[in-house]
This record gives sequence, structure tokens and C-alpha cells, in this order.
Amino acid sequence: RMYQTGDLGRWLDDGTIEFLGRNDHQVKIRGFRIELGEIEARLAEHAGVSDVVVVTLDDGAGDKRLVAYYTEARGASDEHRELNAEALRAHLRASLPEYMLPVAYVKLDALPLSVNGKVDRKALPAPDGEAYRSHGYEAPEGDVERELARIWAEVLKLERVGRRDNFFELGGHSLSAVTVIERMRRAGLHADVRQIFTARTLADLAATAETTSRDVVVPPNLIPPDA
Repeated sequence: RMYQTGDLGRWLDDGTIEFLGRNDHQVKIRGFRIELGEIEARLAEHAGVSDVVVVTLDDGAGDKRLVAYYTEARGASDEHRELNAEALRAHLRASLPEYMLPVAYVKLDALPLSVNGKVDRKALPAPDGEAYRSHGYEAPEGDVERELARIWAEVLKLERVGRRDNFFELGGHSLSAVTVIERMRRAGLHADVRQIFTARTLADLAATAETTSRDVVVPPNLIPPDA
């Protein structure tokens, strides 16, 4: 029995199959298979959006991020003008699971097109810090906030991070959260991974972070040898 999976491949002389990619825009991010066209369709339903395309970008550390590029609808009401990441993320959250929400939203005057009239995905500009941010930038206050902002910026590959920014809205995820905890430890700051998930902003995390490490008592190993 044969069926189409959307995967492209070719037979090699030794009988194995070499994977060449997909014949659609389906991607896999942290174990989830995502159809980019579904995200584009949901974004296009927003009254303030005209054209939209969603792509994946590599963050340089082997992880992929979803980025949405859009143009503003002509004649959009004042309510739907000046869209930002927060408004578009809230629109998508009503119909899509969290793992399908783009982390960045880039507004363009027009989508770049190839000579064939199709969207030239390679010509799309890299998102800047404002494409990730859902709130206006507010500079970190105090040594702890400034150190946390530096760590977040390094891990998330951003130029700057504000005290009102949310780690996950900036593109963070569970794996990068572990990296943040480790870098915080090296900088003399201590927090539980759960605190990153519960803290709404960088300022909230800074308020709960500790500058002294709490000793953890490790129980003895009760597994006998050769068990």
C-alpha cells in the first residue's frame, strides 16, 4: 500500500533513501509538526491584515523559530491599525495551540516577490527586537534586572530586553529556559526553572531570584552494586 506523506526523497545505489525535504510548508519544531499555511490562514482572518507569510528561522543554536511577515489591510479602521505582536498573538491564541504561535511579527509595506510572482522567502528581512516585543521597551532597573536582561538577550539572540518583556513571548521555550537558569547560576543568581514559567516579566523574575545559593541535601544512593 502506498500513500503520500509530503516527504521528498531519492533512492541511492545502496538501496537507502536520502531525505531531501518537504513538498509543502510543513515544518517540525521541538517535536511538533506544524503546517505554516494554517497559521497564515488564521492571521489573514484578522481585519487589519492583508498579505501574510510565515517562515521558520534558525536562531543559530540549532533551534527554529516561527516568524510572521504581514502587510496592513487598506482602509483598516483605527482599531486595527498599528498592529503589534501582542494583538496578533492574542488573535492567533484564540484558535491555535501555543506551539503554533509565531514568536515575531514583522510588518512590511509589501511582501517581496520573485520573478514568478511568488513570495520570495529568502528576501524577507530578519526580525528586529521590536518584532518580538509586545510591550513598549522599558530599561531594566538595578543590577539583577540588568544582569538578567543581558542573559536573556544572549540566549534569545536579541539586541536588548526590557524589564516588562516576557521570556516566552520573546521566543524562549523550555530548553532555553534551562540554559538561562545555568547562566544565572554562573552570574551568582539562583532561581527555579518553574519561576521562569510563572514570572510574567523580567522584573518579576528578578524580584524572585536569589543572590545566595541554597544547599541541596542529596540522599544516599540506596541502589546496591550490580543491581
